[in-house]
Amino acid sequence: MQEEMIEYPSFDGSTVKAFLVGDKGSKSAVIVIQEIWGLTNFIKNYSRKLSSQGHLVLAPHLYSRKEEYETFSQENIMMAMKLFFDLPPEKRGDKELINATLERATPEQREVITKLMMGRGQLEERMVKDLAMGYDFLKGKFKPSKMGVVGFCMGGGLSFRISTQLPFDATVVYYGANPPNLDDISKMKGPVLGLYAGEDPRINAGIPDAVAHFVKFKKQIELKLYPNTNHAFANNDGSVYNKEAADDAWERASSFFRRYLQ
Repeated sequence: MQEEMIEYPSFDGSTVKAFLVGDKGSKSAVIVIQEIWGLTNFIKNYSRKLSSQGHLVLAPHLYSRKEEYETFSQENIMMAMKLFFDLPPEKRGDKELINATLERATPEQREVITKLMMGRGQLEERMVKDLAMGYDFLKGKFKPSKMGVVGFCMGGGLSFRISTQLPFDATVVYYGANPPNLDDISKMKGPVLGLYAGEDPRINAGIPDAVAHFVKFKKQIELKLYPNTNHAFANNDGSVYNKEAADDAWERASSFFRRYLQ
């Protein structure tokens, strides 16, 4: 299977690096959206598996810009997250405490905390635009007749969100947050498959409202919740990997794409 690292133009004149794998003449294409860790081996391997199902797959590196490409490594993100999440939840908005934490951090960790934890909303707005340009790149260059999207954790939320803005034929959300405006579900073209961990209260708290809006707007959704699993259970390189749940989720996701992208 042919694979390569490419670059495509983004909305602000910069370029986005991306992993492209699969048959460039395929009638279906899927965008795979990273976890918070970046374009990792897990994301590349998942993309390869999807391409083996006959799809052309694009996995954008959402930390491609010069000022982030080296700084936003998985190691730096993990260390920065530990510093930030060591703060009590009720204190994470305390500017004095945050400033003290930033003073203890390395310059790289400081940038990660500032952009990825404290400035997540603004960063995700940019990511959505980068992903939309990836959609346009695939449609314009390879002309697939069907388009899908799948994302994990942060990327799960982004896949849910961008499918309310672009006409994806199928969307898979691995333990991702709801889009900011649930009324945007009314704009969705294709069905959604949501795959959730049983022990993930922050994400799961949003499921009832999301389902209510799918019912309200008569849109199609399928849900599977895996009891006794944690957020990020599908990542075989992670500390909470659950093989049984991950394998089942893969079968559901790959079958879902086969159904709706043919």
